[in-house]
Amino acid sequence: MVVKTEAEVTGPMEESRLIQRAMGGDAASFNTLMEAHERRMYAVALRMCGNHEDAQDCLQEAMLRIYRAISGFKAQSSFSTWVYRITMNACLDELRKRKSRPSTSLDGLLDSGWSPVDGGESPEGHAMRREMRKMLRQYIGELPEDMRAAVVLRDIEGYSYEEIAGILDANMGTVKSRISRGRERLREKIGGRPELFDRPDV
Repeated sequence: MVVKTEAEVTGPMEESRLIQRAMGGDAASFNTLMEAHERRMYAVALRMCGNHEDAQDCLQEAMLRIYRAISGFKAQSSFSTWVYRITMNACLDELRKRKSRPSTSLDGLLDSGWSPVDGGESPEGHAMRREMRKMLRQYIGELPEDMRAAVVLRDIEGYSYEEIAGILDANMGTVKSRISRGRERLREKIGGRPELFDRPDV
């Protein structure tokens, strides 16, 4: 079966039709909507949870919550913002449940493909960059949940501040503060290496 990408199913008219049908209980429309967002939902879950098993559990929990709640979707935010807010809440609930367990699995994070090889980079340079990224991922896993969520959404997933505010249901000032404080904590841990942050703070 060919899975449609987000771009293929989220044109305003088609997405609106799918949402209306899903709200009315149409399982095929719901599945199409989930297929469009599943990959990115899973990426968020993996980077929040740090391992594939918990990320998969959070993905399934988020989809179940979306299925149960979609009949009441009010369109006060975009459908994607609503979906990722539910996904993030499922991740935060999971993190709270496993406080006593390690918060980061480096193997799982490395498997996520976040550190692509630069074609012009030497093997030594790539190895050093990979090691630095491993350090950053480990330290992200040690951030408080609210900071981790904001940093993951901004610096890894590339969401805008407005989108993050919608996903986390927080005002813009709070989002920027969490990102700033999260980055500062990371810089303190890694010795102030700004090259570990791929996205400018704009």
